[in-house]
Amino acid sequence: MSRLVLTLPLLLLTCAIWPSQAEARVRLEYICSVQGQQEVRLTGLGMIVGLPGTGDGAKNAPTVRALRAAMARLNQPVLDTEIRNADNVAIVMVEATIPRTGLKRGQKIDCFVNAVMGAKSLRGGRLLSTPLTTADARNQLVIGVAGGAIVVDDPARPTSARITQGVDLVQDVTALFLSKQQDLVTLLIDPAHASFWTASEVARVINSEFTFESAAKTIAKPTGPGSVEIQIPQQYRQNPVEFIAQVLESGIDTPNTQARVILNPRTGTVVVTGEVEISPVIISHKSFVVEIGADDPLLTGPGPFIGLIENSGRQSPQQLKDLVDALNKLRVPTADVIDIIRELHATGKLHAELIEK
Repeated sequence: MSRLVLTLPLLLLTCAIWPSQAEARVRLEYICSVQGQQEVRLTGLGMIVGLPGTGDGAKNAPTVRALRAAMARLNQPVLDTEIRNADNVAIVMVEATIPRTGLKRGQKIDCFVNAVMGAKSLRGGRLLSTPLTTADARNQLVIGVAGGAIVVDDPARPTSARITQGVDLVQDVTALFLSKQQDLVTLLIDPAHASFWTASEVARVINSEFTFESAAKTIAKPTGPGSVEIQIPQQYRQNPVEFIAQVLESGIDTPNTQARVILNPRTGTVVVTGEVEISPVIISHKSFVVEIGADDPLLTGPGPFIGLIENSGRQSPQQLKDLVDALNKLRVPTADVIDIIRELHATGKLHAELIEK
């Protein structure tokens, strides 16, 4: 009975700790993608008809020529002089995107159309059948055909519209994720997490997870801060999809996040990622002064003063978050906070990548 009494709390403690450890691990599918899984963009030049006098107009020679060519394909050839008014016709650029998972022939996707000539509005028009191809100039194979009634989503932009399920695929588009010559697959790490440490950790976890299948051989090796090359074990050669699924289900501890500061002056947004540090510095901006881990200065300027100094030492780096919190205490406008961060980066005191949108 005493053993049961002592063991039960231990089991409860183990159950309480285990979920937290599992939750701390990040699955590879959230930070990695498989090389070959990429979106495919389709484009084509088409014609919208049936516009209520808001088209390109007869003064646009390309529109007139396109209309004449369309009439000729319908066995109704006409002369330019016979096309006196092209206000109900507009030339548009048609774009569609095949998701990185790929699609099969017969499936449908949305497309977007944008006027390229002098049309004032595309509302009420209909796109004639338009072949769509990839951007590869060496391969002009028609992948899909777009057509149908258009919908203008934004009234402020009537020359841009979409066609829901307006593209019929006539070719299969699949993701070529496997190198058949060497049975290799490459994982691409999300740029937000890419680093030499993350790539090494991903390779270590994969090698550990598949020790039995690989007979203790190394099957994963990092080839750069953003990629890991994996040799598919022999027993998975006939079913690589299952192997990749198991790889992506593997998890690593919290991945390394590169220190970044993202500024958006238009919306007044400041985003700080990772452990962003700043070197000791004194900031005197307008009516306030902030001291960050520096020696005691002779401060004679007007306005409030805040010192950011850790107990570990006056010359130790400080966190940018502490500076932002201090500036918020002083009720510093966001525009001034952004200016200060810019100056810190320009002087080399901000130890992070600065991104402005």
